[in-house]
Amino acid sequence: MTDQPMLAITPAADCAYDMVALGEVMLRLDPGDRRIRNTRQFSVWDSGAEYNVARAFRRAFGLRGALVSAFADNEVGRLAEDILLGSGLDLGFVHWAAFDGVGRTVRNGLNFSERGFGVRGSVGCVDRGHTAISQLRPEDVDLHELFEVRGARWFHTGGIMAGLSDQAAATAGALIDAARASGTIVSYDLNYRPSLWTAGGGKAKAQEVNRALVGRVDVLVGNEEDFEACLGITNPGIDEELAELDRAAYQELVLEVARQFPNLQVIGVTLRSVRSATVNDWGAIAWHRERGFVEATPRPGLEIFDRLGGGDSFASGLFYGLMATDDLHTAVELGAANGALAMTTPGDITTATLKEIQALAGGANARVQR
Repeated sequence: MTDQPMLAITPAADCAYDMVALGEVMLRLDPGDRRIRNTRQFSVWDSGAEYNVARAFRRAFGLRGALVSAFADNEVGRLAEDILLGSGLDLGFVHWAAFDGVGRTVRNGLNFSERGFGVRGSVGCVDRGHTAISQLRPEDVDLHELFEVRGARWFHTGGIMAGLSDQAAATAGALIDAARASGTIVSYDLNYRPSLWTAGGGKAKAQEVNRALVGRVDVLVGNEEDFEACLGITNPGIDEELAELDRAAYQELVLEVARQFPNLQVIGVTLRSVRSATVNDWGAIAWHRERGFVEATPRPGLEIFDRLGGGDSFASGLFYGLMATDDLHTAVELGAANGALAMTTPGDITTATLKEIQALAGGANARVQR
């Protein structure tokens, strides 16, 4: 243990942004209590793993954020913009791609997603081929203005952005490098999605791309499936079906990831055991290269309304805790609490307030607030 901070985060006064995220934002079409295949109406939400983190920094934690993304310049893209304006993020680094009239060359992403219940798991059906963000080039973003002139304390992206296309992976790498060169902390959420890699080389390609990017970041978030699929690192002692998760096996897995990627300073891992679509055991651990392991308060039998976004909300809470407190245990408690709260409401984004997150992290229960 040393007196040095866990991460060399630039002071807030020296930057315009506390958090900048790079990733795709789709329109999530939610059939509510019905299924995608037989509904006649949808609610529309904003949906995007990397974006969810930046949005939480602004709306849940009250800090400053910006989004780097891209949209086809048509009515659907402008609908997404109208929704995103409510996030409070700076959208000045969003790239607008010319639309060809029917979407032959560039489109906006759609995410049809239904909530599971009981024995029926959640189902997602994405429509995101040839989207504007998958074609975004580094030169489409003024990286000098973003990182050198304005400055960012933290930059976040992940495996979903990298999995959209070869160009998206190259763009993610370029922004990671630009962020690091400016002294910005860089985080990466592995977020393995089989649908992104099936037609593009499968797990072998996912590991090639993700390993190259993870080797250039400071903070990594994922779960055991992510580590296996994206990095090729496994621990046979981990079994999600067990009533009690083997913490020692998870720690061994994290230490192996840290050994293979000596650049990593912090690793956060969500722990989830699925009893049913609406009841999960939920928890998390975090590791720092000098301070070791901490574990969040386990929440067995957590009742879930909509599980999508739980991992993104964990990441945002963890990152906020690292930035605001420099205390690893506080950070992982905030992350686990934010993830738990996010899964109690519809949509991918957390609607919790900092006060609610801190209260749950501190042991509050579900009594009526009056």
